[in-house]
Amino acid sequence: MFDRLSAYAPQALAVLRIVSGLLFLLHGTQKIIGFPAMDGGTPPLMSLFGAAGIIEIVTGVLIIIGFFTRPAAFIASGTMAVAYWMVHAPGSIFPTQNFGDAAVLFCFVFLYLVFAGPGAWSVNKK
Repeated sequence: MFDRLSAYAPQALAVLRIVSGLLFLLHGTQKIIGFPAMDGGTPPLMSLFGAAGIIEIVTGVLIIIGFFTRPAAFIASGTMAVAYWMVHAPGSIFPTQNFGDAAVLFCFVFLYLVFAGPGAWSVNKK
């Protein structure tokens, strides 16, 4: 049974890449254009949060379409590591208490994509 499932690994990787990229893109659009709406409004574009929003939009789109997936995922992973340690960790070391669990998960999913590549259904195959 597992051998049959392994045959679909490239497609499963692509689904992980596309869904993660879409969620990451939404975090960026929330910061930059206010959609979906977030409490407190949008941050100034020329701020650390504004820069994070731009990175999230650009890398999110690249990851979704599978174009320059590895470099985009590397940048996105680093952005989430910085976000966790600068924004979330000072509140508590535990991600479930400091609301940083999404940042940690994004960080490691994108780090995995750096090594695994885009999978199926991508503009670049490698």
